[in-house]
Amino acid sequence: MQEARIDKWLWAARIFKTRSIAADACKNGRVTVNGVCVKPSRMVKVGDSVGVRKSPVTYTFRILKTIEQRVGAKLLPEIYENTTTPDQYELLEMTRISGFVDRARGTGRPTKKDRRQMDAFVGPSLEGFDDLDFDFDDEE
Repeated sequence: MQEARIDKWLWAARIFKTRSIAADACKNGRVTVNGVCVKPSRMVKVGDSVGVRKSPVTYTFRILKTIEQRVGAKLLPEIYENTTTPDQYELLEMTRISGFVDRARGTGRPTKKDRRQMDAFVGPSLEGFDDLDFDFDDEE
């Protein structure tokens, strides 16, 4: 039975862009094999279940073939089976919809699109106040 290093497999299966990013994910506890956090040097085999946490979603894959050389995107269905649950994808979609609300403090100014969305959100509640007369002159 053939085995492969988990960091090489994650890179070869195009789950991470570079092998060093895959190794860092393993070191930081974002990769599990059969439910256990692993080091980058952990050997995986066919049938293992791999969990990858890419905030806010945890993707799960079942290994169909162990490889250490990167393959084309068309060959990925032969390499792994994506067993990620639908609720994880719903969580990802909700995060995309919320957009600017989850911006970390200090990551920069809102974009023009963000400002327009905030104005649209706040704007309707202030309608009707333009007609009020705030002239407080004493006319006695």
